[in-house]
Amino acid sequence: MASASVLSPLDAATPPGVAAAAPLPDVLPPVKPRKGFIGFLRRNPTMAFGAGLLLLMVLVAIFAPLLGTVDPTALAPAKRTREPSALYWFGTDMLGRDVYSRVLYGARVSLIVGFSVAILSSVVGLTIGMVSGYVRLLDSVIMRVMDGLMSIPPILLAIALMALTRGSVQNVIIAITIAEIPRVSRLVRGVVLSLREQPYVEAAVAAGTRTPAIILRHILPNTLAPITVQATYICAAAMITEAILSFIGAGTPPIIPSWGNIMAEGRALWQVKPYIVFFPAVFLSITVLAVNLLGDGLRDALDPRMAKRL
Repeated sequence: MASASVLSPLDAATPPGVAAAAPLPDVLPPVKPRKGFIGFLRRNPTMAFGAGLLLLMVLVAIFAPLLGTVDPTALAPAKRTREPSALYWFGTDMLGRDVYSRVLYGARVSLIVGFSVAILSSVVGLTIGMVSGYVRLLDSVIMRVMDGLMSIPPILLAIALMALTRGSVQNVIIAITIAEIPRVSRLVRGVVLSLREQPYVEAAVAAGTRTPAIILRHILPNTLAPITVQATYICAAAMITEAILSFIGAGTPPIIPSWGNIMAEGRALWQVKPYIVFFPAVFLSITVLAVNLLGDGLRDALDPRMAKRL
């Protein structure tokens, strides 16, 4: 008895007298999407690099007492203006204070100011922007006040506010926050103006939903992505502004080791002892660069038009 031939589904579906082409082999291997945390970092290398640098600076600030530092305010006139060496890694200043210890402890001031200003200005500016953008009656009044504040350069506004108070880290945070709030509120207002015309918002209004519920349920979630990216740039700008205020003597008191104070104290010896200014300037530049890279990565990751698919 002859064995019956086994037909493939393709042969069974082909009419008699018609020859079917053989399936073509795969030229390219199948693309596997990257999933998980590692895949997210590979899709966003800029954010990963920036976050790594920023995390390193945060760890340096937290564990400064364990990194071979001494009291950053201890005076030693007999050891002043020592060159960088194995004993004094970053040298000493004109009062004999260890520059390495002052630079590492100064990271605490800059990071505290940067993070605090970013959080406070984002929260206050987000609230003002949502109310101004959605409530038409308050829009003109609130925005005129914000326009008046934005007409003054942030550094000049911060200097004017610091002139009314005594120098401290808390007052520096408040002064820079007030200068940054108008920019956040303008950004949020622009986003809200486009969101309130969306069909789902109009449907919520037609259904009788109250204004606070609409803002919290429909407006607020869609403003978190741009406000998060903006917060990173505010953090970097706040660090630079704090250094400028301390450099000109309008910021933190000289007894507090901050990068601006260290550079201000070393500018008189810049031509003969440049390391006093060089090391805090490098740390400030690296920290600001890390925050800006993190912001660029967040923008690419949160913007659906720029996000990488694979």
